[in-house]
Amino acid sequence: MKRITLLWFTTTIFLGLLVSCVHTPVKQAQESSRKDSLSGKALPASATGYADVNGLKMYYEVYGKGKPLVLLHGSYMTIPLNWSNIIPYFTDRKVIVAEMQGHGRTRDISRKISYESMADDVSGLLKHLKIDSADILGYSMGGGIAYQLAIRHPDQVRRLIVLSGSYRHDGWWPDVEKMYSTINADMFKGSPIEKQYDSLGNDPKHFPEFVKKVIQIDLEPYDWSKEVKAIKAPLFQIIGDADGIRYEHALELYTALGGGKMGDIHGLPKSRLAIVPGTTHIGIMYRMDWLTPMINDFLDSDLNTAPPTF
Repeated sequence: MKRITLLWFTTTIFLGLLVSCVHTPVKQAQESSRKDSLSGKALPASATGYADVNGLKMYYEVYGKGKPLVLLHGSYMTIPLNWSNIIPYFTDRKVIVAEMQGHGRTRDISRKISYESMADDVSGLLKHLKIDSADILGYSMGGGIAYQLAIRHPDQVRRLIVLSGSYRHDGWWPDVEKMYSTINADMFKGSPIEKQYDSLGNDPKHFPEFVKKVIQIDLEPYDWSKEVKAIKAPLFQIIGDADGIRYEHALELYTALGGGKMGDIHGLPKSRLAIVPGTTHIGIMYRMDWLTPMINDFLDSDLNTAPPTF
């Protein structure tokens, strides 16, 4: 198949992640030891291992101490590719990162990949780590997993942050949704995603199967509108103004969870919404210097909804 152009890549969701790996320091993203982008110091994991959950041996890493924060990666990604440059921003928290079914060091099993099953796996990981409740941050595919975790295992979710994720298949712009059916393994030839798949011990012969199996989750219509609007955990949605997620999609949920009113009169809702300027679906992962203060404020706030007094 003719190789896809770079311009086309930048309009995609998952293949766009490949471009971000190419245009940012690939070596830094692939290092097994995390480096603090400010100090250059290595950030060693305090724990690594495999959790036996739902017939899966899920690979995970834990960093730091404090309130637990779980980071859920996007499609085709791994801990090094998705989170190496992000973990140092949360040094005052216990950061838990894991690789989903078939990704990285978590070997695939004879089970359909779905948002629901991956959410159950994350629930099992938290039980394995003896963590009753955690803050959850999911990016792209990880955002869908985060939504399902809050739906299926609400007691395990304290607060929820979704970066560029959807709760309904048409939450993506129509051209993005239409494009999913064209994604195949040939498009990843020689990419960091393919190379990491091979280097982490997976059989290269199964890479085409892996690509097809993962994209299948977005080829089948889904709609969790009713369920997410009943989520009790405070939710912070963050999208870019040039994202693959439609503004109306994010706004619909924000409004359902108490937004869409003047806070000076009615008080602030427990949930939040941010549309980041000059930012794409890929680029949102490189806005952490902007996003971290907002995320920490959300996680640490007492979420007093009363309007201010003068």
